[in-house]
Amino acid sequence: MKLMALTDDSQPISVLAQKIIQIQQIVDYIQIREKSKTPKEVVTLLEYLNERSVPKDKIIVNSHLDIAVSNSIPTVHLPEKGFSIKQVKEQFPHLKIGKSVHDYAGAKEAEHHGADYVLYGHCFETNSKKGKVPNGLSPINEMKKNLKIPVFAIGGIHVDRVQALLDVKADGIAVMSGIFSATHPFAAANQYREAIKDANKL
Repeated sequence: MKLMALTDDSQPISVLAQKIIQIQQIVDYIQIREKSKTPKEVVTLLEYLNERSVPKDKIIVNSHLDIAVSNSIPTVHLPEKGFSIKQVKEQFPHLKIGKSVHDYAGAKEAEHHGADYVLYGHCFETNSKKGKVPNGLSPINEMKKNLKIPVFAIGGIHVDRVQALLDVKADGIAVMSGIFSATHPFAAANQYREAIKDANKL
């Protein structure tokens, strides 16, 4: 099971960069999801990470297709309602593309159009979606039976919920506040990594 960390769009670029540098050897992927930041700020963050030798193949840029291409980032993540996967693939066949989905139908469509992975959620109750009923884990079972691309789970994933996601055969988990809002991001990321290892042993 892979571990993806999603930035929480609530911290200055300098602080965020330091946290990413701290965790980059523990996590498999870091998705830059800074919707309130200007394109210039996102580019500044990427330049800073590049200077500190954070591997580009670990970085995923959310939504900013132009920024991903111009900074040689190999993976871009598209929101459920955004750029067409097919059009992006036709223009930039070298790019890997992830897609946010909220049900099996959305995941199936994403795979059909060429997505390299899907990010499904939200799985559990989460503060970022207060008042919204979680979509649960059962759709992951259906995705894993019928899709060939990896399925990542997101939304309210605490360390003690890793086993449940491994049980439904999720290929990875995506964590935002559990890592980036933690007092010690390195220790938090390491807890998730250890939880994945422990779950795999069972």
